[in-house]
Amino acid sequence: MEKSFEPSQIESTWYARWEASGDFKPSGHGEPYCILLPPPNVTGTLHMGHAFQQTVMDMLVRYQRMRGMNTLWQVGTDHAGIATQKIVENQLATNDQTRHDLGREAFVERVWKWKEESGSTITNQMRRIGAAADWSRERFTMDEGLSAAVRKVFVEWYRAGLIYRGNRLVNWDPLLGTAVSDLEVNNVERDGHMWSIRYPTTDGSTSLVVATTRPETMLGDVAVAVHPEDERYAQLIGKTLTLPLTGREIPVIGDDYVDREFGTGCVKITPAHDFNDYAIGQRHNLAPISIFTLDAKVNENAPAKYQGLDRFEARKRVLADLEAEGLLVETKPHKLQVPVSQRSDAVIEPMLTDQWFLDLTTDELPEGRAKPVGTIGGRKAITEPALDAVRSGEIKFVPENWSTTYTQWLDNIQDWCISRQLWWGHRIPAWYDEGGNIFVGEDEADARAHATTAPVGALRQDDDVLDTWFSSALWPFSTLGWPASGPVKNEHGDIVADWQNDKIFLPSAVLVTGFDIIFFWVARMVMATKYFTSQVPFREVYINAIVRDAEGQKMSKSKGNTLDPLDLIDGIELEPLVEKSTKSLLIPQVREKVEKRIRKDYPNGIPAIGTDALRFTFAALASYSRTINFDIKRAEGYKAFCNKLWNAARFVLMNLPEGELPAPTGAPATEAERWILTRLKQTLLDVEQHFTSYRFDLLAQALYEFTWNEFCDWFLELSKPALNGDDAKAAASTRHTLVVVLETVLRALHPIVPFISEEIWQSVAPKLALTESGLMQRPWPHADDIVADDAATAEIEWFKNVLSGIRRIRAEMNIAPGKTIPLLLADGDATDRARAAKFAAQISFLARVDAPQWIESGADEPAAAAAVVGSLRVLIPLAGLIDLSAEKTRLAKEIARIEGEIKKCEGKLGNANFVANAPAEVVTQERQRIADWGVQLNALREQAQKLR
Repeated sequence: MEKSFEPSQIESTWYARWEASGDFKPSGHGEPYCILLPPPNVTGTLHMGHAFQQTVMDMLVRYQRMRGMNTLWQVGTDHAGIATQKIVENQLATNDQTRHDLGREAFVERVWKWKEESGSTITNQMRRIGAAADWSRERFTMDEGLSAAVRKVFVEWYRAGLIYRGNRLVNWDPLLGTAVSDLEVNNVERDGHMWSIRYPTTDGSTSLVVATTRPETMLGDVAVAVHPEDERYAQLIGKTLTLPLTGREIPVIGDDYVDREFGTGCVKITPAHDFNDYAIGQRHNLAPISIFTLDAKVNENAPAKYQGLDRFEARKRVLADLEAEGLLVETKPHKLQVPVSQRSDAVIEPMLTDQWFLDLTTDELPEGRAKPVGTIGGRKAITEPALDAVRSGEIKFVPENWSTTYTQWLDNIQDWCISRQLWWGHRIPAWYDEGGNIFVGEDEADARAHATTAPVGALRQDDDVLDTWFSSALWPFSTLGWPASGPVKNEHGDIVADWQNDKIFLPSAVLVTGFDIIFFWVARMVMATKYFTSQVPFREVYINAIVRDAEGQKMSKSKGNTLDPLDLIDGIELEPLVEKSTKSLLIPQVREKVEKRIRKDYPNGIPAIGTDALRFTFAALASYSRTINFDIKRAEGYKAFCNKLWNAARFVLMNLPEGELPAPTGAPATEAERWILTRLKQTLLDVEQHFTSYRFDLLAQALYEFTWNEFCDWFLELSKPALNGDDAKAAASTRHTLVVVLETVLRALHPIVPFISEEIWQSVAPKLALTESGLMQRPWPHADDIVADDAATAEIEWFKNVLSGIRRIRAEMNIAPGKTIPLLLADGDATDRARAAKFAAQISFLARVDAPQWIESGADEPAAAAAVVGSLRVLIPLAGLIDLSAEKTRLAKEIARIEGEIKKCEGKLGNANFVANAPAEVVTQERQRIADWGVQLNALREQAQKLR
């Protein structure tokens, strides 16, 4: 092994070897264990959220593979309809072209070309963080096999009456020119105004005042609603008003939706441009009037003077005209929630358009849509099975509270608008004849074959494509080869899936994903998979936290607080950061913010921490919290952990003879060996429990504490007396235990830190004559294979406490580390005396003290600094070594610390809820801690009294 740990040197070689050797492919043996990668957008690059989430998945995959499972990490990318189309359209715009200049076929061909050239960026970055994914099975949501699955699902749902086409209100992005889902709309708080407008009654006898934040939409008003029990307006219900600026007569209606206490208690009803108004309009049979074109300009349904105006320009004109006519009653500032498209930042406009919908709400299909006869509606066929899967426990959420989020959404779900007005995506497999009749099939021939009436003339395919999430909903089974009857091959002719063989991976074991796509993706996968395979797509859903910066703020390029995981791995000098070609970083204000934040803590840029340290940081942060705060300094701490492991391995290897290490006969010769094996056994038990419960933070903590504190610090030190002593049997046994524990630790650490563990293991394996090619071929270390020795553990813990007490005194009293000092022991019991005699040589060797001397009861004691181990007092005489006043101060601090510990325990035991609800062994442990602290406190107080 090299003298120092250099991450870049080992990371650049090991991943390529693993992938080339086929280490990531299913072994074909053991129980199936599958994880589905939430397919990142083909347009994307690896961000902190990806790196965190994928580290968790990789840990699980590596762990389960070592446990003997037949593991598959199914990966791939999503075609990202809107985002990808937007990128290519932006490229065309640089040449003053639009997609319409190219035409649909040429444009789609251009997008495919972009995908081939740039679409693998994120998958290459995944390799950098060590993702043990089976890349030979990588899928793309628009590859041939997945496209076939999409067409089949659409056709089957349509023929069952569950997909229909209708004119309904949808969220419309006027910039992109497409419908978008509710889930793709952000409600952003902005400063706006509330305008109060007078609507006179047709007979001129009175008027009603309505308040609105969107006065331009009044051009499409079809009624004014009041609460039917509102005494102020009840007599006006059924009468008509003259709509200002248009002259149209509209009715006054009564509806319970109206809040009598809000504003004037009068609400304008514009069904074509407001979802609540649309529902009211349906209840009252009010015909909606759409007043906007698809690019959000006023159309011919409004007075001529407003036609052609952009909606916000129309607002200004409407307000000016209202004021001129004396109908604008009041204008006041108002905070409002503005719906904004996630994709384009355009303000969303509710619009009535012809769209395709998946029925998720109807119990029994309406007449004319039941095919075949007796088919049930979408709620019973699709929605309720997805609800039952979670309510019955067939699918479990971790943390469990997210199941409530899932079920509440499905309980209140609306029909899913599955069509998008784009060119890039899965084109809807529906054709129209010249009479406007619809024919659906997997291709035109299939559509004609299933036609119930003969088409009139030629057929024209629908121009719309399916919502990107439609194909993603099929991910759990389409990626495994469904519905093909044989092997599915990629464009290179390689087999990527075979449903007959691969359906063993359905259900997958666990889905690791963020809470923000429980609706987008998780629920829809359950719906589709249950419907088409009768199985759940996964058994558990682990909802990972969202990564924020060190201060808990959302990462944002505009704030300058974003972190690139690859920059953390490789390090980054400050000046090259400013020169990055990322579009947002070219904005001077953003560059300035990024530079300022980094210079604050890192004047010369961000230091390289390596992949393993980054992964360990993610693991240590992966609790059940909703968010986690990422601090670079913590990552630096885990780089120090890697250095510690590296140096410990070098120490072990340097103390081994050349060649294979002969196996010792009999049990471990020293108590230190039996102690470290006992601690290793408990650590493995803890780690396995934390893997099961997805508490990766506790898992990382257990491995960190064992590796750093117990192995690298204590056991390496406790091994030195045996390694340097005259007992050949103890030396040989200790050498063997050193390398066995190190090899076991490397296996346990491998899921978190795969690169450094593999590199060290390659040097360790020959010493134990291990024949596997790498760590992923080694079995997971089982705690049951290790024999615990509680008696040896008690002995070594006593020994550790004595050494720690002596060292604490030396450190706090500034006694030179190399100076040999006297050691006195007082009080204690027979066990303390036996242990002191047993470990006398080791204490002298490791603590640099003279052979310990006992002070018998009643004998005069010299002034001394003291540490307490149970009832035993460990004394370092003050004469010539220690300042008396300094020792009094130190004792006072130690007494105060122990008093604080006792108060903590008493606080817990004084809490009736704790005593009633905590496990009995925990309560007993707290009581024992009070007793132990009490013994130490009395001894320290006695020592302090003697010094007085």
